[in-house]
Amino acid sequence: MKLNIPDPQAYTPMMQQYLEIKKDYTDFIVFFRLGDFYEMFFTDALVASKELEIVLTGRDAGAPERVPMCGVPHHAAQVYAQKLIDRGYKIAIVEQVEDPQLAKGLVRREVIKIMTPGTLMEEGSVDARTNNYIVALEETKSSWILAYCDLTTGEVSLLSIPHQEELLESEIANLNAKEVVLSSHAPKHLFRNYLELNELTLSTQDETSIPVSYRSLVSDIYDKDLLTAFGRLVGYLEKTQKRELMHLQKAIVFESRSYLQIDHHSIRNLELIETYRSQSKKGTLLWLMDDCQTAMGSRYLKQTILRPLTDVTKIALRHAFVASMNDHFLIHEELKTHLKEVYDLERIIGRLSFGNANAKDLVHLAKSLSVVPEIRSMMRSLEDPYASS
Repeated sequence: MKLNIPDPQAYTPMMQQYLEIKKDYTDFIVFFRLGDFYEMFFTDALVASKELEIVLTGRDAGAPERVPMCGVPHHAAQVYAQKLIDRGYKIAIVEQVEDPQLAKGLVRREVIKIMTPGTLMEEGSVDARTNNYIVALEETKSSWILAYCDLTTGEVSLLSIPHQEELLESEIANLNAKEVVLSSHAPKHLFRNYLELNELTLSTQDETSIPVSYRSLVSDIYDKDLLTAFGRLVGYLEKTQKRELMHLQKAIVFESRSYLQIDHHSIRNLELIETYRSQSKKGTLLWLMDDCQTAMGSRYLKQTILRPLTDVTKIALRHAFVASMNDHFLIHEELKTHLKEVYDLERIIGRLSFGNANAKDLVHLAKSLSVVPEIRSMMRSLEDPYASS
């Protein structure tokens, strides 16, 4: 949504303010707060009016030609923004940042919030039982490095795969990533074929140095390329979220030899997580196995189906744990009852760290934590190979 404005000085002070902000957010649709509405102008208005099916009007802004404009009520902005994000657009929310009564001249406005497909945090904006991944990409001569994160849960993972475009596309598809962050020098054709069949937002971030507050998350990682990808990821997240992300977890490095690599076409043909014809969950392996009592459990199950273990020791530990559950039926059933009282702690903590948690989140957090001691006690009573952890 880039603008080509020959003479910005021809416009009114308010429109000049808009253009100055838009200059730094050329690939965003800017929601510009005016009174009770968020207004969009120029190309943003043309795009938004079509996508949202709202009336396109014009505004006198000092220049001879009226400026294309459309708007949405501020109280319904989240709904409209979500529709645009679902179509792969990025949103910049602009608000007044000073008291109009104290302002000298035009009230100062700034971007106070960024919304992109890979950085949604609001409850209800993403499927509770599915991760919402954003991926940062680093290219080497022999491999692709993926640093990916679910901002709602704080999970961070690093992965290296061979330098083959079909493997890269397959991995992006398996993660069901909503947004990929690239260097501005990355080849533009990289996802051309993928974009023809899938919704994916491409963003750029060139700064890859790791801020001090995130270095502890990769303190035991020494691979320069992995660290570069991680730096690109957290740099983009911090730039868009305009805050420190204190809920991010320690980065997990996935070794390609530690799990069975299944390409995206095989996953579709085997109907592991969605059916081939209707792309629905019902009738898949995930649907059959997902008797999880928590959203956290469902997300973990999906990840383990897509990345089956190849380490015999880990497989044996998992089998031993399942056998222990089967041998202790009463404890098993009681454990399921307690787990029903556990809400999505990962995403509640994420919203708390962002400062957008509500009273319901706090109640759910208290209820969940109240049953944790009982769950831990029951786990210890099992012949649990994971009990020491």
